[in-house]
Amino acid sequence: MLPQSWTRANLLEVSELVRGVTYSKGDATDSPTDNHMGVLRANNITQSGLSFSDLVYVPSGLVSELQRVRQNDIVIATSSGSISVVGKAARATSDFNVGFGAFCGLIRPSQEIEARFLGHFFGSSAYRTYVSSVARGVNINNLKREHFENIEIPLPPLPEQVRIADKLDALLARVEAGRERLERVPKLLKRFRQSVLSAAVSGELTREWRGGRDAEWRTARVGDTFVSFSGGTPSRNQSDYWGGDVGWLSSGDIKSTKIADSSESITQLGLQNSSAKIAKAGSIIVVVRSGILAHTLPVAVVERDLAINQDIKCFDSNNKNINLWLLIAWKANESKILGQNRDGTTVQSVKYDTLKNWVLSIPPQDEFNEAIRRIESLSAIADRIEAKYAAALSSFDRLTPALLAKAFRGELVPQDPNDEPASVLLERIRAAREAEGGKRGRGRPAKAAAGGSGDGAEVKRRGRPPGANAQAGAEGTEPKRRGRPPKVREAVSEPDAQPAAVAETAEASAAPRGRGRPPGPGIPQASSFEDALRKLEEQKLARAQGARQVGLFDDAE
Repeated sequence: MLPQSWTRANLLEVSELVRGVTYSKGDATDSPTDNHMGVLRANNITQSGLSFSDLVYVPSGLVSELQRVRQNDIVIATSSGSISVVGKAARATSDFNVGFGAFCGLIRPSQEIEARFLGHFFGSSAYRTYVSSVARGVNINNLKREHFENIEIPLPPLPEQVRIADKLDALLARVEAGRERLERVPKLLKRFRQSVLSAAVSGELTREWRGGRDAEWRTARVGDTFVSFSGGTPSRNQSDYWGGDVGWLSSGDIKSTKIADSSESITQLGLQNSSAKIAKAGSIIVVVRSGILAHTLPVAVVERDLAINQDIKCFDSNNKNINLWLLIAWKANESKILGQNRDGTTVQSVKYDTLKNWVLSIPPQDEFNEAIRRIESLSAIADRIEAKYAAALSSFDRLTPALLAKAFRGELVPQDPNDEPASVLLERIRAAREAEGGKRGRGRPAKAAAGGSGDGAEVKRRGRPPGANAQAGAEGTEPKRRGRPPKVREAVSEPDAQPAAVAETAEASAAPRGRGRPPGPGIPQASSFEDALRKLEEQKLARAQGARQVGLFDDAE
């Protein structure tokens, strides 16, 4: 139920819809050049506003004045293969010398309303729900003009629109600032966990426990202490190799430091007839080939027997404590290992020799136990912080829609009984638009509207006005023709106005005339081939001069 002073309005009653710039692939370039203009696309519409990175540039002549983004325009993605992209919108905070592509549209608010208020509407859950219900397609999702015509918005009095926009601007800025601070937490937690593991393998974590003495740990080369191997993939063409009771791991399954399940399974037959091998419970697995190695080294302890593929290496010392210490050492030195192994471009890899040649420092059993206890205690603190972060982020995700919903129900700011009712504002907008003849909003300047018959104005048409030929005949002048200039009239009496081409009229009248060509002199008589060429050239020049003179005279009349 809206407040009494509010009303409901069709979106296009209080705004204009402008379609985007159509251009071919050959028109576009990635860098700005002379006589080219930037064009916004869906990727330039972000939650925080319009982004002007990664523009395409098209000839400026393709972008009409109507299609140039002005202050308070709302640019909307209207076509995309992703339903989450269609409908996303951002308001221009100033005039920008850019256009927007054909897969976008633009809402230009009426000057009679507060554009910021309308801009916030496009972030509301009601709008997103509507878009999801009407824009879905088979291969591509589209927002059409008829969809915009059916959008109804709650409209408060103009002063209240301003108060709502001011309040939302202030509140949402605080929400965004809070979100930015919150999004730093995962990076801080990762650095904390990394520091704990580094302190553990260096002996600093248990220095106090040792009484401040330096660590006296034994060292071992991984290749000498651990048995290691990789796995494989059974043939996908053999259906009896898949769907059995043997869990089978690929690189995408290694998402934590403890692994007990797999996304796929194979049969004993598939295991026997492939290079897939079983990593026993308690052994360590590490991803050695994957795009994720660009930033993360996935290492995990296997909690039950699982088969592995060729992108994973398994390391097993037959001692679960030493296996676990290897996991800690590799995670503590993740950046160092990845920095030494930038082999691939899109698919990164870690060299097998890097892992086998790793020298592991192993503490005595009692210090190992103390180190594990401290790691687990500090990790539990990090886990609690991470849980609070997830809950806070969820609250932030709900906060913006809740504020917008409250604003468009009329509950965000108090109503002022002295405000002019929104219904009066809407009627004024409608009257103004009717007086202007309506807004076309199609992305091209509107053609001149036809005048009404009551004021005697004649409707403009393409081509010659009707009755022009008859009127010309009544005035004693020859009607104008389409195509070549009309023949030179014999009524021209001025000596200097007489074209040089009309010298031999008798000869010209006797000569045959081609269809559709203006009459002219006949074929000249010549005494030789060269003389004939010269006379033909003179005649051609005379005709050209005569045509130009007739055109000038006709314009003067």
